[in-house]
Amino acid sequence: MSERKPTAVVLGGSLAGLLAARALASTGAGVTVVERDALPSGPEPRKGLPQARHVHQLWSGGARALEDLLPGALDALRAAGVNRVPVTTDMVVLSAHGWYRRWPESAFMLPAGRDLLDWVVRDLVLADGAIELLDRTEALGVTGTGQAVTGVRVRRDGAEHTLDADLVVDATGRGSRSARWLVELGLPEPARREVDSGLTYASRLFRAPEGAREGFPVVNIEPDQRGSGTGHGGVLLPVEDGKWLVTLIGGRADDPPATGAEFLRYAGEKLRHPLIGELLAHAEPLTGVTVTRTTVNRRFFHERSPRWPEGFVVLGDALCALNPVYGHGMSVAARSAVALREAVLRQGGVGAPGLARRAQRAVGRTVRAAWDLAIGADVFYPGATPTGPTVRDRLVSAYVGRLLLTATGNGRVARRVTDVTSLEAGAQVLLAPRMLLAAAVGPLRPPLSGPPVTAAERKAAGLL
Repeated sequence: MSERKPTAVVLGGSLAGLLAARALASTGAGVTVVERDALPSGPEPRKGLPQARHVHQLWSGGARALEDLLPGALDALRAAGVNRVPVTTDMVVLSAHGWYRRWPESAFMLPAGRDLLDWVVRDLVLADGAIELLDRTEALGVTGTGQAVTGVRVRRDGAEHTLDADLVVDATGRGSRSARWLVELGLPEPARREVDSGLTYASRLFRAPEGAREGFPVVNIEPDQRGSGTGHGGVLLPVEDGKWLVTLIGGRADDPPATGAEFLRYAGEKLRHPLIGELLAHAEPLTGVTVTRTTVNRRFFHERSPRWPEGFVVLGDALCALNPVYGHGMSVAARSAVALREAVLRQGGVGAPGLARRAQRAVGRTVRAAWDLAIGADVFYPGATPTGPTVRDRLVSAYVGRLLLTATGNGRVARRVTDVTSLEAGAQVLLAPRMLLAAAVGPLRPPLSGPPVTAAERKAAGLL
């Protein structure tokens, strides 16, 4: 008789869940994905992903993890029209410390409409038939005890039943109920932290001017969490099919622009520089304005739990939900799926004793850099936390701020900062002796007086 094939159930059919499913299937497990929504057959919207209307990008650290999990994925995305943007070569960015120069490429990003990206990944994950997808199926709770999770209760077409599994992975996103499920199993409530910047996003899709539909740079007017006009910012992201996806950012007390006229006025008058507004004056709006206020950073520290059940792992936004302005969610999800696969292989397979705790700790390590980057800025927004920034928050922010200022006029420092931002390297590279010295010295070149947009780019966008 052959040995029984180990089984895993992944809750959530978005990017994090699909990549976790692929990671587990590659270890020899039989995998079932449970998704509440009906998943579309093409690059179309779905109810459970309202954030899809806002800017999304896959940083190179996440893109490399995606390619590791799904060889050929980057070529498939390129074939579908996703641009490859060299960082910081094709970026025009105003930070709280001034304009960044467009240094030679040190990383890259893949900006894309979320519906397109999810569709390409979903097709690749499900192509070989090794993973069973149960969409229109709701996860009601896990089964088992505080010592071991043994499956999940689901409801489909009004009928409830249990899916037994050696491993259950919660990738249900911000709406995850895993903390409650753990308490119901008799385990202590997990440690968590929330940092709520109070930012609001309003997004709209445009057709770029004809000359600017290929090779146009990303434009990012970053919010300044401690300056005047707190929270005002915007991102113009060139996406597939010659379109610009634009997200405008407002602070806690702002009324976000909800109409086309308000959107253009906000872009031209409220941001710290009017460049995005000037560009949109020559672009054709294709959609209405979509607004969201779901921007809180929330992390569960499951890796610190004194007791953790066998057979259960939490990842993606269910573990660490990040302010979308930093664009790290998809990249963290891809890196977490790789960490999950490696933990399974090291431990001896799905269902091996001790796997769940080892995997949860490994996944926790993949979110650290993105979490620290997000809260290191957001904690300084008024009202972000009940008690304000901690002493550690203030010390880290002071050093990172000095590095960011130095990066405006020092290419070597800019490259190291980009390594961390793109999740190509951990934050420890910023503490190297050379970096400490460079931060003490400060920028080697004078600040730029305006946005580093070339004459050719201005002409292509209709500004000349």
